[in-house]
Amino acid sequence: MLTEEQKKKMELEDKKITENIHHIKHRIVVFSGKGGVGKTTVSVNLAYGLHINGYKTGILDADVTGPNVPKMIGVSDELHIEDNRIIPQEVNGVKVISMANMLPPDQAVIWRGPMRSKLLNQFLGDVEWGNLDYLIADLPPGTGDEILTMTQKMEPEMAIVVTTPQEVSLIDSARAIDMAKKMNIPHITLIENMSGLICPECGHRIDLFGSGGGQKQAEKMDVDFLGEIPINIQARQLADEGKPVILENAKSDISIALMGIVKKIDDLVRKENESVVV
Repeated sequence: MLTEEQKKKMELEDKKITENIHHIKHRIVVFSGKGGVGKTTVSVNLAYGLHINGYKTGILDADVTGPNVPKMIGVSDELHIEDNRIIPQEVNGVKVISMANMLPPDQAVIWRGPMRSKLLNQFLGDVEWGNLDYLIADLPPGTGDEILTMTQKMEPEMAIVVTTPQEVSLIDSARAIDMAKKMNIPHITLIENMSGLICPECGHRIDLFGSGGGQKQAEKMDVDFLGEIPINIQARQLADEGKPVILENAKSDISIALMGIVKKIDDLVRKENESVVV
């Protein structure tokens, strides 16, 4: 049982989060049922794609025990605090917050669920996000405590589930879609990542993990299919160097696919807002 003091403290925290996130027009969470499907790569490049389209954008790295966003965008500086507010770092016009900038690179975060959730509450309530058009939250894989915290407190209007065409990934992504539905996220979408590799030598397409599974699953589970993203060797190399491929090579097949998905996201959000206004 919570004491009255604890209840009051939680109410004040919730109020602070609500006031802070309502300066952000559109809040999106990126799910994956399992690790290794490229969820963070997708999150980072979609955020920069939205920025390219003229939107004020932020990335919240909600994977407390495996934060990789800073590595992929090339930032290693420590976070700053001003007037009891956490100041997000800004990289190429996008604001970013991550646990990785609060610890030495090789230090493990060995925290139980409540501690991880408390940190995410701080990222939502104590970070000076300002007036953003979009905030992309890169969630950890699975359906654990952090996902519950982010979907309950962040009040996202869209969930993007990332899968590969491989059957084992589709099984896990179905669970992520089911969780998003149970959390009453208004709009649930699916992306098929690692969807084929174009041989750089001969141009032949190689379906390493199969193909088409994402679209079939989206139809089966009645969610919007945003598109397929191909495997791209340069994208991996650039991510290791801290450079999002969508900024470095706009003409690559992966960047073209990502910008197509960005347009679909923007169209869906606009359509949703128009229906609410009507």
